[in-house]
Amino acid sequence: MQVIQLGGLKVRLTGGSDGQGGGDGPVVMLLHGFGAPGDDLVPLADVIGVPVGTRWLFPEAPLSLNMGFGDSRAWWIIDFARIQADREAGRVRDLSVEIPQGLALARDRMLTFLKELPRQLPVDYKKTVIGGFSQGAMLTCDAVLQTDYPFAGVVQLSGNLLAQAVWGPLMLKRKGLSVFQSHGTQDDILPHIGAERLRDALTKSGLAVEWHSFRGGHEIPGAVLRRLGPFITKRFGA
Repeated sequence: MQVIQLGGLKVRLTGGSDGQGGGDGPVVMLLHGFGAPGDDLVPLADVIGVPVGTRWLFPEAPLSLNMGFGDSRAWWIIDFARIQADREAGRVRDLSVEIPQGLALARDRMLTFLKELPRQLPVDYKKTVIGGFSQGAMLTCDAVLQTDYPFAGVVQLSGNLLAQAVWGPLMLKRKGLSVFQSHGTQDDILPHIGAERLRDALTKSGLAVEWHSFRGGHEIPGAVLRRLGPFITKRFGA
């Protein structure tokens, strides 16, 4: 693995022809969630079955959090006080009507990264699967909808529908795009119903969603990883 600066973000590269992201093979790009370190998802490259030569890119969120343990990072700041209040009141939060305050800046950073990336690495977006976990999933969904890059597929692990008024009209131009989506029925961070809303909105707009609901919380279980490998492999035409 190597750690470099790409498009204004710190990125970890692995896989490829040399184990450090070398070569010109297809790309899997995954963004970590809120509060996680930049290398949080790197181990997935060793357990997801993909074609030989596949390169893995793990961008690190630019915001550093002072959470008292490790290098916790975020793509935008979350109102944890509100989340706790909702839990205590037994309310299921509907994120589909919300536009997080920091989403616009996070989007700008991500769009700049996606624009600059092919200028710095041999990356073909037709051979790139992009996605993430939790906040990283929602940011990649937003970025994909805001661009016309011909991604091979999108991965949404424990994400939710955000900003439906904005996302809804944009989904129509992504008709036919393949999406892998998973969510735990006992997720107490991002509600399962929010993932169902995302699935239904994408499907209604003509995107091809492969949906995996599992009994569990805010996590990526082995069963999901075993299904994700074939999804990625198929997107790469292997």
